Amino acid sequence: MRYTCCTMCITGAAPWKLPGREKKGNPVTCSGWKTMSAAGLQESLRLIRMHSTTPLAIGEVFSTVYDFTILVTEQLIDYIRMQLVHGAGITHLLKAATFVSFYHIRTGIHGATDLSPVNMAAALHFSLAINNYGIQEYMVHEDLVNEVFRINYHFEKGYLYIDDTRGIGVDIEEEKAGEYPYSMTSLPVSRKEDGTMFYW
Repeated sequence: MRYTCCTMCITGAAPWKLPGREKKGNPVTCSGWKTMSAAGLQESLRLIRMHSTTPLAIGEVFSTVYDFTILVTEQLIDYIRMQLVHGAGITHLLKAATFVSFYHIRTGIHGATDLSPVNMAAALHFSLAINNYGIQEYMVHEDLVNEVFRINYHFEKGYLYIDDTRGIGVDIEEEKAGEYPYSMTSLPVSRKEDGTMFYW
């Protein structure tokens, strides 16, 4: 099975500036806007939607359907980006995908490298089970990660391919994993130019 991957442009612009960029003839070479507004400031999506026809994606920080009910019922987004590991697992995400499908919204599951290959393989299998799969974000893990995880998917020419290995299809090399003891890390603190702390 193959999955289409595409580029979502990321912007930290104020919501009223995003549509202006699109309408003034500035080249838009992506398939949609990702994280165009803080997830907690959902009202700004109304303004963006009024001025933009580019598909909108948001939600990698969402954990339940209650986090994005307004965005869905008012059709302010085109892709919900909730991920399996933060979205309470396959069962809950299946309910969320079903809910958004009533509003013609597709999934665009978050696939950053802070998520393990187990999560990516599970997301690909999940996408096989729903009828409103949209896009899959994909970032290549470092070679070190592939020494610990044997994966059953690969990326080629804009598509993700997964084979029919039993289960999720990812094996963990426990001896190799033992060579890399866990050390807790976190995202760096985000600051503005004047040093003020700012949300991600």
